[in-house]
Amino acid sequence: MRGLPDIKRFTVVTGHYGCGKTNLSINLALDLVGKYPEVTLVDLDVVNPYFRSSDHAGMLGRAGVRTISPTFAGTTLDTPSLPAAVYSAFESAGAVILDVGGDDAGATALGRFSGEIGPIDYDLLYVINRYRNLTATPGQAATLLGEIEAASRLVATGTVNNSHLQYETTVATVMNSLEFARQTASLLDLPLVCTTVPRSLAGEFSDTPGAATYVENAYPVEVYVRAPWEQGPGVDEEAR
Repeated sequence: MRGLPDIKRFTVVTGHYGCGKTNLSINLALDLVGKYPEVTLVDLDVVNPYFRSSDHAGMLGRAGVRTISPTFAGTTLDTPSLPAAVYSAFESAGAVILDVGGDDAGATALGRFSGEIGPIDYDLLYVINRYRNLTATPGQAATLLGEIEAASRLVATGTVNNSHLQYETTVATVMNSLEFARQTASLLDLPLVCTTVPRSLAGEFSDTPGAATYVENAYPVEVYVRAPWEQGPGVDEEAR
């Protein structure tokens, strides 16, 4: 299978700092447009001021995705708060993606809504990246998820292998992460929902099981999230 993973209408995306949660959340939200009457992306990242899904609100809005952001997202203030509009997401009849800040610190904000999320038939996707410090081994990744679950008071339902090296990602980068991803998912006793591959390289991966470049449940993604110092003419000016 190659394409949008089989996720529930209400999906939470969490993981370690720098694992690529926000870029994954944006891709999921955009790919859900047209499959539900509406799609909402909730930016719950009140920790990292540089990589927030709300920074792409203009592009997302034009594509048909409603964005709910921290009150001070997109400003120079570094004390964002969560608006009451977040609660409206729990009443939506459409798809909802929650982009959560990294580690247990970010998951604490998610915990504020555990009473609303708990009764919902939700997915909580734990995003892993072999090439990030503190989650480079299955044991490290498993320990971090325990901290996130404790802080959020929610339970993960699946893992996503989002192992990448930003713009230096190659086919080998992805292939060399597969065993790490399988071991992590096994250790956590969770399904490996998908492995992301850069859309620009998607044609280089095989759809044939057993082939040298076969990736089970590959999910091609675009790279939307860039650090401020990497942003050029292609950046969404409305989000600045």
